Amino acid sequence: FIYFQSYKNDATWIRRFIMYLLVVETVNTGFNIAMIYQPLVLEYATPAATTFLPLEPVVTVAISTPVQMFIAWRIRLISQSSLLALIICVFSIISLGGAVWLTHTVAVVRVYARITELHWPALVWLGATGVVDVLITISLTVSLSRRRTGYTGTDSAIRKIIRLTVQTGLITALFAILDVVCFFALPHTTVNFIWDLPLSKLYTNVLLSSLNARAGWNTSLSNPTMPPNVLFGD
Repeated sequence: FIYFQSYKNDATWIRRFIMYLLVVETVNTGFNIAMIYQPLVLEYATPAATTFLPLEPVVTVAISTPVQMFIAWRIRLISQSSLLALIICVFSIISLGGAVWLTHTVAVVRVYARITELHWPALVWLGATGVVDVLITISLTVSLSRRRTGYTGTDSAIRKIIRLTVQTGLITALFAILDVVCFFALPHTTVNFIWDLPLSKLYTNVLLSSLNARAGWNTSLSNPTMPPNVLFGD
């Protein structure tokens, strides 16, 4: 709501992208509610509650992959490095492939008793996701650090962007890593869902927090030779 009210002049495709995320997030929330409601309410205290695996990864990457590629595009504009953006996109596509693989395997396996058969696709999905998030955090931090000019207002805004980048990027990377670690270390439990369920929400909030923070950053920019925003300004 804040984004659509505050940034009506953004490019049409960006506003449509945010609308896409809103729709997919709503679908993802419905999946999560159904996934929790079925075993804990409908099938409570029955063998079926711990029999079948949920089909959820592909809905998560429908959010995380576009967000990662959007940020890769911005990194290319900031760093002028097509290679770096390409590497991020490749790992993001690998993550997408791993999630599709995992979803297909879950549909075939279906039961918790065979959960060890999901290890490799889960590792590909979450491992690649973690790599992408770490690359994004490091590359944005380095690229933005190089944009410092010596002007107090500009450098202050850049420091704020870097701080937000590190905080949000590391959170998504941490959740992806903890998800796969718990999945491997505790294969006969559902502890990994603590990190898995909010993962898509984190990606959407990472993007929206960066987009919505532009007004605050812009007020700190005192150098007229700099664009309105070093991260999202064109």
